[in-house]
Amino acid sequence: MGQIFDPSNWEWITSGNNLSFIFEGFLINLQIAIVAMAFALIFGLVLALGSISKARPLRAVSRMWVDVWRNLPLIFILLGFGLALPGSIYSFWEDNVPAFLPSAYQNGRIVAAVLGLVVYNSAVMAEIMRAGIVSLERGQGDAAAALGMTHRQSLRLVILPQGLRRMVPATVSQLITLNKDTTLVSILAIREVVRHARTITNANPFTPDFVKGPPLQVYLVVGLMFIIVNLLLSRLSTRLEIKQRRESGVKIESVTGLEDQIAV
Repeated sequence: MGQIFDPSNWEWITSGNNLSFIFEGFLINLQIAIVAMAFALIFGLVLALGSISKARPLRAVSRMWVDVWRNLPLIFILLGFGLALPGSIYSFWEDNVPAFLPSAYQNGRIVAAVLGLVVYNSAVMAEIMRAGIVSLERGQGDAAAALGMTHRQSLRLVILPQGLRRMVPATVSQLITLNKDTTLVSILAIREVVRHARTITNANPFTPDFVKGPPLQVYLVVGLMFIIVNLLLSRLSTRLEIKQRRESGVKIESVTGLEDQIAV
């Protein structure tokens, strides 16, 4: 344990461009994660609605899609898309990508990375959302039907708002997992934080911009960055739960006597 806290093993942080270089790599992970999160939530909701649809073919296709992609290892999916997509797609992306997009999206391989993350996580999200929807009491749908609502209206106005509220903790947990999984895209030759850390641990005297750092300390810094971001996501989840509980909670009046009962 002494080597962890040995000051000489931490001098690399203030030497050269080491820390800023690692932070640049971590920003690439965040840029990938934000886009993948947005699309995973959208497609996850579409798949969840398809899984509970009254149309049998749509329900069967949605469930089969979820079962296939949810049970494959993510690294296998990333490698599959990286090898299966033709090089022309990467070239087309690099030639036509808007200049205002972050640096991470200037690399054509980002297409395979985002596609793999979205396909896998949307399947997991779909199952989370489906479970949240079907966990509602059947009386909710019956009450909506009694008010004259159609199936779509009851789903949009009654069932989905309550189901989505219930699955906030599980959804945020999966988003945290997605953020951590962005480190796997390094196998597609995308220079994110893990590759940047590896550059520092393998630095030599002929690379003046970087000073070689001990692998343990370098990856501890990388891990700390993920801990900070994921803790913020967890805090956001807790605040959302508290806010929704307050908005949907019912305040019970204290009744002690007959006069109070009549007044209430």
